[in-house]
Amino acid sequence: MTSEEFFNILTKEVKTYKSYLETDSEDWIVKGFIDINKNVYTITNDTKVVSKIIEILLIPKLEMFAERNGLRLELPTKQNYYPDLTFIDKEGNYFAVDFKSSYYDGDKINGLTLGSYWGYFRQRDIAKNTDHPYGQYKCHLVLGMLYKQSVISTDEKAVYTIDELNAIHSVIEKFIFFVQPKWKIATDYPGSGNTRNIGGETNIDKLVNGKGAFSKYGEDIFDDYWMNYYNAADAEHAGIGKPHYINLASYAAYLRKQGKRSRVFDKEK
Repeated sequence: MTSEEFFNILTKEVKTYKSYLETDSEDWIVKGFIDINKNVYTITNDTKVVSKIIEILLIPKLEMFAERNGLRLELPTKQNYYPDLTFIDKEGNYFAVDFKSSYYDGDKINGLTLGSYWGYFRQRDIAKNTDHPYGQYKCHLVLGMLYKQSVISTDEKAVYTIDELNAIHSVIEKFIFFVQPKWKIATDYPGSGNTRNIGGETNIDKLVNGKGAFSKYGEDIFDDYWMNYYNAADAEHAGIGKPHYINLASYAAYLRKQGKRSRVFDKEK
């Protein structure tokens, strides 16, 4: 299976998830947690809690997707390993899929990061915080899950019965799902503070349609940019003084200075 074929079948699959996770009024189907006494407790709209529950709901669907398409789904052996999902076809090709979620307001999301630009991203021939080397995967896709936070707050102090489910207002609503290659939705700046994470676009249209900063340059430019990116602290520690570049414009200038002329950037001069 090619990367394009896998992308296409996964995109088709993910288009069904909105109706799976929403009621007819576009509310989330999850209302809370239930105990053995059939008491229902409401949940918070905390992004980490919400994201994990969505993933738990989708993994069985993705397992069925894998079976229908002659793929094997492999989950990471450790919680912090990349990627969230590994699909393997009958020919032994590997496809990486990472869950990414955020809430949105208007045409902007709160923000998301696209994984490390250090470690496994640079050392692609060894398994470092991964079960398989980064370079073993034919493609690296993002399964995006965007949602609105409900304007009606829930009473986290209340306990409900099963018969009162309809009285509980869902904490999130109006899902937007998408699948895009990681490089197509990346920005040219880190995603969070001083951490070594690749930033993701915050505009919904750019995310859904893969119109990030590198989308017109290609995956090779994305890889080279982030594999050689240094923040201020890392640049000093590496003995190079200050970062070689901080955005695509200064990256293009750096390439020219190094004599590594890029026809892609030269066209924009």
